[in-house]
Amino acid sequence: MLDVALLSVLLVAIAIGYGLGYHQAGRRRHRSLSPSAPSQALSRDYFVGLNYLLNEQPDEAINTFINVLAVNSDTVDTHIALGKLFRARGEADKAVSIHQNLLARPALSQHTNEQIQLELARDFMALGVHDRAQRLLNTLLEHSSDDELRYAAKQLLVDLLEREKAWHQALEVIQPLFKQHPKLRRPAAHWLCELAIEEISEASRALAKKHLKKALQLDESCVRATLLLAELEMDNGHYGRAIGRLDNIPRQELAHIPTMLPALKNAYLRRNDVAGFEAHLYRLLEQAPYTSIIISLGQLVHQRDGVDKAIELVGERLRAVPSLGGLDYLIDLYIESQRLNGKSSPDTRLLLLKHHTDALLLNRTRHRCRHCGFASDALQWQCPSCRYWGTIKPVIGVEGE
Repeated sequence: MLDVALLSVLLVAIAIGYGLGYHQAGRRRHRSLSPSAPSQALSRDYFVGLNYLLNEQPDEAINTFINVLAVNSDTVDTHIALGKLFRARGEADKAVSIHQNLLARPALSQHTNEQIQLELARDFMALGVHDRAQRLLNTLLEHSSDDELRYAAKQLLVDLLEREKAWHQALEVIQPLFKQHPKLRRPAAHWLCELAIEEISEASRALAKKHLKKALQLDESCVRATLLLAELEMDNGHYGRAIGRLDNIPRQELAHIPTMLPALKNAYLRRNDVAGFEAHLYRLLEQAPYTSIIISLGQLVHQRDGVDKAIELVGERLRAVPSLGGLDYLIDLYIESQRLNGKSSPDTRLLLLKHHTDALLLNRTRHRCRHCGFASDALQWQCPSCRYWGTIKPVIGVEGE
């Protein structure tokens, strides 16, 4: 079966064939010559290319079509499209050859030349040759007067600098675009968080705090910046301030309440305020009845009032918002209750249920990208699949929170 790439080639082939037929017909109308040998060769090459295509030999087909198609103002777009096709198929080296061949043609317009340079920069990025890509992009930004092309070049340059973890340079390029493109504020906020992490490791905490505050100015919903600021407050012994920082997270993103719970618990325990932590958990439960909050409350009640009170609390809460993780914790409580009540071994039915919940929890997805659906066990601030920032969040629902 032909895949999408082959279908694209087929469409290009049809376009080439139509063009060849049109030009040959024009020659016959305007010239009273015998059948042209070059025309016959072109037609023959075209059908040779189609034969390769139908026999699922796309490389040979594309090479044949490229040889048939002369480079001129009418066909340059087709050559660019073929280069894109090679790059999309993971053969960026062939795309480089096509686009470099186009740049060697002196008759092309400046706009077309700049388009090809942009595609060539994409080819080099696909090959991992970032220095050559960066030189091309900097040249375009220096000389091009086309606003649309300049924006595309800036986007590509920012992508390149991000891959190189050149956060300062990426911020310099992207900052003038915030007014027209406010969505760019989110990645910039995360780059500032990356800089802050580097500065914390180098004991430059004041500079790290400055960058984190700037990140929140750019993107007030940046949970990551809030978490890092809370960590800095705790490191300085300011546990109340840390709790105040963390209390902003539910307003920033409800789904990240489970992300902040370990830090919140740590802050309350360091100030010896278990009652304050419990009260805070009840407030969070009113905002979002997540499994992790219910389990945290269950653990506090268990330690203070015993296992049966914990069973009562967790069972009541799970009736309203059932979840696999909550059920697993409730089964643990029931097993412990039976042991404390003198039963030599827990009910086999409970053990069977526990076996199944453990197996299901082992294979569950804990975090998912809200943009592309990428599944991850641990939280990652940049999605490895779509490379969007801040889109991976805890899974909500029966199998999650």
